[in-house]
Amino acid sequence: MEKIHNNLNIDNLTKTEWFNQFNKGQQKEILKGLKNNVDVSVYANKKLKDKQMKEIRLGLEDNLGVSIYAKEEFDFSQMKEIRYGLEDNLDVSIYAKPEFDKNQMEEIREGLAKKLKVSIYAKPEFDWTQMTQIRWELEKKVDVSKYVKEKFAWEQMEEIRLGLEAKLDVSIYAKSEYSWEQMKEIRIGLELDLDVSKYTDEVFNGKQMKEIREGLDYSLDVSFYAKPDFSYEQMREIKFGLREQKDVSIYATTEYNWEQMRQIRWGLEDNLDVSVYAIPEYHWTQMDQIRLGMKDNLDVSKIAKKYYNWEKMERIRYNMLYC
Repeated sequence: MEKIHNNLNIDNLTKTEWFNQFNKGQQKEILKGLKNNVDVSVYANKKLKDKQMKEIRLGLEDNLGVSIYAKEEFDFSQMKEIRYGLEDNLDVSIYAKPEFDKNQMEEIREGLAKKLKVSIYAKPEFDWTQMTQIRWELEKKVDVSKYVKEKFAWEQMEEIRLGLEAKLDVSIYAKSEYSWEQMKEIRIGLELDLDVSKYTDEVFNGKQMKEIREGLDYSLDVSFYAKPDFSYEQMREIKFGLREQKDVSIYATTEYNWEQMRQIRWGLEDNLDVSVYAIPEYHWTQMDQIRLGMKDNLDVSKIAKKYYNWEKMERIRYNMLYC
């Protein structure tokens, strides 16, 4: 290459067999390098893609030590992050490793630029989202030891980070067995100074925890529904009943699904005798028709038949109303 370069001008060089072994994108980068008087032999390699060549060329033009990244194992985006680090006189050797992807390299580079102790998170086992959470806390001089563990996903790390920033006792929920949704509900409960012990049991999923937390926030007796056998939808219906000061004991049982519970709750809110239809064997659509009939002061005994489907009930109810 050097011999050809020394003895031929650029126009003649483009006609050589050596030059024609490269594709058009690669040729473009070689020509740019020649015009800018850089040593294109550093990157004139068929195995390098044109975008990789570009990053090496840009580094050469800025007199950077491109040898640390002018390697086939780095893609162009990784090369770019290393080049940015060299431009800022950072110790890029910390992250100039093929096992780090572009995003991980960026997080380490930003940490180095801010003079953080990046060794805490400059590890391939942390993905870039985890690295971000750790870097943010290092910037705030927070003790990240509570969650710098590979077993925490970035969402979990975020919940622990937010708790640390709020000066909460994150040890209550900084446990890998909690999902980030569960952690979030416990964190919010701690921020509201609630008795989170009512729902820190791992058997409750995040949505169930939310319903219990909201009940505590409304000063409700959550013992009616803080039970793992209830789905979060069932919990919600009991919570709504408690807020309206209704006798939720009528329907706070796993015999009813949440849609049946809603029909009973609506009946209680309308001061109806829900015992007429608060029967587990009724589908919620049947309950709905009976409830609507009672609201219209109809004799629902004519439609309250378990073997009627809701469509038949509706026809009978309409006939009673309008015929």
